[in-house]
Amino acid sequence: MEILIWPIVGLVSFFILFGLRIVDQYERGVVLTLGKYSGIRSPGLTWIFIGIQKMTKVDLRITTTDIPQQEVITKDNVPVGINAVVYFQVQSAENAILNIKDYTTAVSQYAQAALRDVIGAIELDPLLSEREQIAEEVQKIVSAATQSWGILVTDIKIQDIELPADMKRVMAKQAEAERERRAIVIRAQGEFEASERLAQAAGVLTGTPGGISMRTLQTIEKINPDPSKTVIFALPVEFFEGIKSLSSYLDKK
Repeated sequence: MEILIWPIVGLVSFFILFGLRIVDQYERGVVLTLGKYSGIRSPGLTWIFIGIQKMTKVDLRITTTDIPQQEVITKDNVPVGINAVVYFQVQSAENAILNIKDYTTAVSQYAQAALRDVIGAIELDPLLSEREQIAEEVQKIVSAATQSWGILVTDIKIQDIELPADMKRVMAKQAEAERERRAIVIRAQGEFEASERLAQAAGVLTGTPGGISMRTLQTIEKINPDPSKTVIFALPVEFFEGIKSLSSYLDKK
């Protein structure tokens, strides 16, 4: 009798020990019994019946997967190389195992197809200036498809947009022309403001008796010609009239 007990004890111990499983805090265990879904195991120590049950662990943390660089033709027929990254998280471990074979690959491929469809429907300028809005649109499309898989797409980021070499040269010339245009506008604005200030100053000098004449004398004083040369100034009659007006104004004071 004892000879029969020990093999049974050993067999039971084998099933108990080898059936023990540990589920980490960030995981859930999906259990199939004879090929049929039978439940979810929570974090901690758990046990399955060897040979009858099978448990697949599912990571619930946010996962990233790359969308490899690919060439896409925009709506205005410009070929661009573009790649992106997808951030997603498993919300239903049961659906992620039962409804899709490899949810990581499926999410990446679906996001790749959605990205091509969205970019193919827009022109180059919106693609370069509205990168965030395009990523949000792709995220909505992918989220709608992956919801039945138990997957939540939390974010999609477009990383690089590579343009053809000839398009880069055209854009560089366009940017240079825009900078020159802005410089011309700024110079014109500065000249306009300077002319306004000059007109105001001329008005003040004109309203002051002898003001123009005094300003003329100050200008002549700042000129420092070569002593060996003679400089002749032709002063208008108004200059002397201004001097007389200034003298009369000072005498009244």
